[in-house]
Amino acid sequence: MLPAGFAANPIVYFAITDRFYNGNPANDRSYGRSGDGEREIGTFHGGDLAGITAKLKEGWFSQLGVNAIWITAPYEQIHGWVQGGKAEFKHYAYHGYFALDYTVLDQNMGTPDELRELVDTAHSKGIRILFDVVMNHPGYLDIASAAQLNIPVLWKDAERKYTLRDYHEWIDYNADRKKWAQWWGGDWVRAGLAGYSQGGQDDLTMQLAYLPDFKTENPKPVSLPPFLKAKRDTRALDLPDTPVRGYLVKWLSDWVREYGIDGFRCDTAKHVELASWQALKEASNTALAEWKRNNSAKKIDDAPFWMVGEVFPHGVSRDSYFDHGFDSLLNFDFQNAALADASVLDAMYASDAQKLAAGRADGRAFDVLSYISSHDTRLLDRKRLIDAGSALLLAPGGVQIFYGDETARPDGPASAGDPQQSTRSDMNWNSIDQAVLQHWRKLGQFRARHVAIARGRHARISEAPYAFSRIHGADRIVALPKAQGDIRIAVAGIFKDGTTVRDAYSGATAQVVAGTVSLTASGTVLLEAL
Repeated sequence: MLPAGFAANPIVYFAITDRFYNGNPANDRSYGRSGDGEREIGTFHGGDLAGITAKLKEGWFSQLGVNAIWITAPYEQIHGWVQGGKAEFKHYAYHGYFALDYTVLDQNMGTPDELRELVDTAHSKGIRILFDVVMNHPGYLDIASAAQLNIPVLWKDAERKYTLRDYHEWIDYNADRKKWAQWWGGDWVRAGLAGYSQGGQDDLTMQLAYLPDFKTENPKPVSLPPFLKAKRDTRALDLPDTPVRGYLVKWLSDWVREYGIDGFRCDTAKHVELASWQALKEASNTALAEWKRNNSAKKIDDAPFWMVGEVFPHGVSRDSYFDHGFDSLLNFDFQNAALADASVLDAMYASDAQKLAAGRADGRAFDVLSYISSHDTRLLDRKRLIDAGSALLLAPGGVQIFYGDETARPDGPASAGDPQQSTRSDMNWNSIDQAVLQHWRKLGQFRARHVAIARGRHARISEAPYAFSRIHGADRIVALPKAQGDIRIAVAGIFKDGTTVRDAYSGATAQVVAGTVSLTASGTVLLEAL
């Protein structure tokens, strides 16, 4: 087994913080937020930073072999709700994608001390913390936030009388530019309102889902938006000669500098120009190095800052994103292939391993983060999580575990206009599928010990049962995703005769004799040398 840094073998656990575990019920109704008393599709459910820390202390992530946790953006979100789906439910920013103030924590997520404890606890276990971040857009102007921040674009008594059906009738979208200027202002975002330019027709300037679009490409210096200047608890300050990009880069990298955040998952990356991502990476690298100098006893190692991007529908290919700050990109191809038969899966493994190795030639950055379920697509068939877990956790490159894939978390409520909401159900702590969990734990821990799975040369050994090897330097493994009963495995060229090998799945050991290993399989075989 070779010691390998995180970037060589990322095993990332993605938790929607609000839906994971409630560690501090006292913060559940911050800013006047409430449930809807109905299906609670888009409301806050109580999960928080303290909840993730509690599960860290229990060993939940370590038992899965996880070496990084990606949490939803914890900075302050819009306070109220907007229409969800086709005006079907109250949609709060529980997911962290409707930012209001990038400089302070959202009170539903927790306190600065709770964030610090989360990071320190994770680091003590060798686990990194990644923030989900958005540079493409802030949140909508919701009625509750407009009322609380005194942005004068609401009709009289709007905050008392608005309903799900008549929501937009209480916002004066035709108010003059002076009133709308009290929000972000036309120098900051495209929003199609008085004093604001319209969204464009291309990926970089469009208003994604009608959200205001940050003008990160504009070199013109801007001053702090009026609502932030008046906001009492913000840490945002006017920055001299600084454009929109510079503010966002500072706001986001300050979380790294203060708390030791190890990396970012960058949302909607193709909707922001590459120069902005490069600037964020450079600033965050500097900030993390500074934090490590000042907190040498708390750091995991001296690895640089790490960034993974969401570039729909990117697969396993190297392009300019990797030359502008990204270490990895989400692999949108894997989900649809995870349940393919062995021959198709093996061809994909071989192809992906070869592409990744070629793309890293001369030390260049290149990796992918594969997944089987996502908050933006669907949950993989809950009845197929044994096979899919094997496919994912034995895949080349990096992998992302979506919370509840290891427990068979069921879909939750959704609406016809927003079916993806079902993927964001509460973690099923009281109905865990123990067979699935134990399978994922064995595979995750095996993967964590072997960089060869992520970085190794792939070779098929046999078709029935399907077996393959991965070799990376001195590290080598053999895996049979599905195998049962007495079997003989050809391991010549992988393990020498006389070598004692261990099946990490069953715990059994065997000796290599005449280039073969004989053992009794119990569903899966994961061979490593002792």
